[in-house]
Amino acid sequence: MTIKIDPDCLYTKTHEWIRVDGEYAYCGITDYAQQQLSDIVYVELPEVGDSFSQGEVFATVESVKAASDCYLPVAGEIVEINEELEESPDLVNTDPYGDGWFVRFIIEDPEELNNLMDADAYRKYTERVMAEGGH
Repeated sequence: MTIKIDPDCLYTKTHEWIRVDGEYAYCGITDYAQQQLSDIVYVELPEVGDSFSQGEVFATVESVKAASDCYLPVAGEIVEINEELEESPDLVNTDPYGDGWFVRFIIEDPEELNNLMDADAYRKYTERVMAEGGH
């Protein structure tokens, strides 16, 4: 299985990505996560103005195989949601790091970014997970 990893993102062990853009960040699930879930049929996103702690559930993804919680990589307040996903949840399958983004939010504590993996560390992590046959 070939996994796309965006070198401009940071990653969580629960397979979310974050791309920092000044005081804001975009977030979604990784290519690995969408491959594990298979065909995504619904994405439940938070409301604009909602705030979450680091690691708190902020969205749910439903696929033909399972429903899966998504955890915000760092604490923040949601300023925008990807409304395209309402009509086209499959964008998460076809372009997880681009058109398949979930939310844009204000980063509350930039120090929390230090708890995340860079692209190289995430690649090694997913290789280890796959070798162990896990998710």
